[in-house]
Amino acid sequence: MSKRKQTFIQGAMILLAAGLVNRLLGFVPRIALPRIIGAEGVGLIQLVYPFMIVILTIITGGLPLAVAKLVAEADSRGKSKLIGRILRTAMGLALATSLAAATACLALSDWISTTIMTDPRVGTAFITMIPALPLVAASSVWRGYFQGKQNMIPTAISQTTETIVRIVLTLLLTSLLLPWGLQAAAAGAMAGLVMGELAGLLVLWRQLRIEVRSKRSPAESAPTETENNDVDSAEERSITRRMLGIALPVTGSRLIGSLSYLLESILTTKSLIAAGIAVSMATSLYGSLQGMVIPLLTLPGALTYSLAVSLVPALSDAAAQGDWAGIQKRLHQSLRLAVVTAAPFIVLMGLLAGPICSLLYGDDSMAGMLRWLAPVAVFIYMQSPLQAALQALNRPGTALVNTFVGAVVKLTLIVQLASRPEFGIQGAIIAAGVNMVLVTLLHWFSVARLTGFRLMPIDFLKVALAMIITGACALAIWNWDGMANDAARLAAASLAAVVVYVLLLIWLKLIDRLDAARVPIVGRFFR
Repeated sequence: MSKRKQTFIQGAMILLAAGLVNRLLGFVPRIALPRIIGAEGVGLIQLVYPFMIVILTIITGGLPLAVAKLVAEADSRGKSKLIGRILRTAMGLALATSLAAATACLALSDWISTTIMTDPRVGTAFITMIPALPLVAASSVWRGYFQGKQNMIPTAISQTTETIVRIVLTLLLTSLLLPWGLQAAAAGAMAGLVMGELAGLLVLWRQLRIEVRSKRSPAESAPTETENNDVDSAEERSITRRMLGIALPVTGSRLIGSLSYLLESILTTKSLIAAGIAVSMATSLYGSLQGMVIPLLTLPGALTYSLAVSLVPALSDAAAQGDWAGIQKRLHQSLRLAVVTAAPFIVLMGLLAGPICSLLYGDDSMAGMLRWLAPVAVFIYMQSPLQAALQALNRPGTALVNTFVGAVVKLTLIVQLASRPEFGIQGAIIAAGVNMVLVTLLHWFSVARLTGFRLMPIDFLKVALAMIITGACALAIWNWDGMANDAARLAAASLAAVVVYVLLLIWLKLIDRLDAARVPIVGRFFR
């Protein structure tokens, strides 16, 4: 066994920490790009990105998982030659499909940018994106290999490196190319993404070279008693079949979400154009919604995602023991903590949407969208624990069906409402809100049917009371004339609101030491 191998919990925590850091870092360009290229430029990027996600899902969807599973099995049997065959087979599949997809995208780039994406200005950015396809494909295979070897550090380092390089080069290239127009600036942003993927791939390649050299050292070159490098022909022939058998179902399930994202970008802009809105304005409105408002709403999701990660093993253990009372208790605790941690964000985004957008983006034109969606965002934060519960209870298919139903309803509402002049972008906002509520309620009903879970409303009524008082405090300070600077007033209002909110949580007994101990990272100080 490699000395770099981690336990399951250690590996999960390494990837979780990297994911949280990357999520927070990823918000930097979300703030900076609108200030550089505006909502219209962000819209051009947002039109290309969903298409890229769909292509990458087709190429790599379940391949890392398949590689990780097959490598782990071969490693447990000491078959290092078989691991090499698995790696070469997976890399061949990944590169073949990615190069074929890249060729098709290049050949059809004009038709895709003008017909599918509705705005021909995305053509340059779309072509710039194409080199990322083989880079991501190769990275996915190597990440699957390291995960199969139970060494999560290379993946974590690679993801963080990719994020940092992408942020720096995206902002730099966008700024440098802006004088040549929004089309060139959007292409610069995509070039930064490609360079970030290249940096992440190089990190993985270096880690792989280090591992290969260590195996060639005299101390590790001698065969062990458990090592068996014989690979029979039947086993070798079955590698591709087994790999596809694992990867294809996972790719299919992930493709639903990716296609929904792509169709949303296409249908929203086409519907807005059908409502009589100019192409450039439709692109700008979609960029404001998907590139500026939605990222703000989902930012607290990093906290609820951490809660969901810790919930899965707890519920799995309770389910294995038939402890349904324990399952219901943990579910209630997790939902309460999700709502409690997200509530102050909802209050501030709803009441101070204008100054928040002005401070972050230098433009408050999208404040109305944020103000409308903030109240229903609570359903987003409840989705993670509920979906985690379905996964822990061996019902991932149920979660997938619920998500699919929500996507169909959302896309239908976009076509029906956003295409009407009296609604316009407001129709897309309504569709997004309905999707948030519907998917969460479907998850809720599914969990309740499986576990008998019932809501204890008193805690949520206490949270509502705390939100009202917190909101009144934030508005009072924001409307105070003692500070002329808007940024200082917003900071003071936010800080005071959070302090008042925490004091109310303690006074209303919504949190205690045990709840604080469940919070990742800081929880150890309360144990």
